[in-house]
Amino acid sequence: MSLSDDGGYGGDGHRGSESGQTRTRLPDTGGDPYGSGRRPRAGMSSRNLVTIVGVVVLLLAAIAFANRGGSGNSETPSGGSPKDTAQAQPTAPTGTRPATGKTGGIASGFARTEQGAQSAAANYAVALTSDGMYLTARRHEIAKAVYAPAVAAARKDDLDKVYSDHAFLGRIGLKPDGTAPKGMTFVSRANPVGTKTEAFKGDTARISVWYSALFGLAGTQSKNPVTESWYTNTFDLQWTGGDWKVTDFTQKDGPAPIGRDQAAASAEDMTKAVQGFGGFTYAR
Repeated sequence: MSLSDDGGYGGDGHRGSESGQTRTRLPDTGGDPYGSGRRPRAGMSSRNLVTIVGVVVLLLAAIAFANRGGSGNSETPSGGSPKDTAQAQPTAPTGTRPATGKTGGIASGFARTEQGAQSAAANYAVALTSDGMYLTARRHEIAKAVYAPAVAAARKDDLDKVYSDHAFLGRIGLKPDGTAPKGMTFVSRANPVGTKTEAFKGDTARISVWYSALFGLAGTQSKNPVTESWYTNTFDLQWTGGDWKVTDFTQKDGPAPIGRDQAAASAEDMTKAVQGFGGFTYAR
């Protein structure tokens, strides 16, 4: 796990596959794909026409079958982990409740399954990127709730060194106690887009979470306005004490999409949005 003076875990001041679709386009019925003006012979019998129609129907059926992409077992291979990491794993609802409770205000009680590990990683990414990490008491609650007991104490000390650094807090516009100046709203929020299983072996899992992050100070006098960044966190998780807990994680930039040409919100609108829209409990 790497810590940076930009805001914790690398990046711009804070601080886990693809699907394809094949489309077959048939030539228009009103013409010939090899040239215009070709017409069937006037003497073609109805029997021959029926034969041709039958062949076309069989051909279309074969194309449709091929475009299905194989058997229905490809999404859930044996062993509990994907065989082909390039294949999409849609985040469809499973009907299973993602968490049965909360610890320190963070979702807990995740299922001892691959999907449970993914849900845990998404929620832990949100907690470790939240504005609470800049407040000592809240940071300690988050570390205790997220990290495995064997590493929690060491991680808490590492986090304190970063988030209690007055020079660092000053660079991002916060006061020495980690709070925002009067008239400002501090924003540090992760918005998971998706999760991916890198490895899963019953009591251990490695899960990547791709997310966008909002970070900055919303206010008319802000010198650090709220900006958006994209990251991928990869969490090492262990099943301990009846739940998934983090033992370590790494972070890398992106993948980041091309931004649209949209007008930036005013400081007032950004403040209202952050204060008015709450977060989610994330589930796979």
